[in-house]
Amino acid sequence: MSQPYDQLKLKNQLCFPLYAAARRIVNAYTPLLKPLGLTYTQYIVFMVLWEKEEVTVGELGQTLSLDAGTLTPLLKKLEKEGYIKRTHSKQDERITLIKLTKKGDALKEDCKDIPPKVSSVVSDLSMDEIETLYNLLYKIV
Repeated sequence: MSQPYDQLKLKNQLCFPLYAAARRIVNAYTPLLKPLGLTYTQYIVFMVLWEKEEVTVGELGQTLSLDAGTLTPLLKKLEKEGYIKRTHSKQDERITLIKLTKKGDALKEDCKDIPPKVSSVVSDLSMDEIETLYNLLYKIV
């Protein structure tokens, strides 16, 4: 019989294994990104920019589920370090466009081996389980 406070037990929470798994995966990136001087958040910004030639700050925030308060200082730092260029849209000056510099694009070569190295975190899962997990997580997102 269910007790009235069973829903407050950690083992009954979906949020905890999601949180713990996400931390474990993100923490696997740290030793790989640190020598490049990157944080995980900076790295995912680069992944978007390597895929698209130019994005607005709004598109970047929406793609990564990050707000302007998180993105603005991060983008300022990446621009100061010479990785990106921020410009205002000619059609609407309120829109800021983000584009990689040659230095930012060249960083792609240094990062190409990171995903396979991090995949060891899920090595206990079969390819079918990984695909199912991926699809379920994107359903939540």
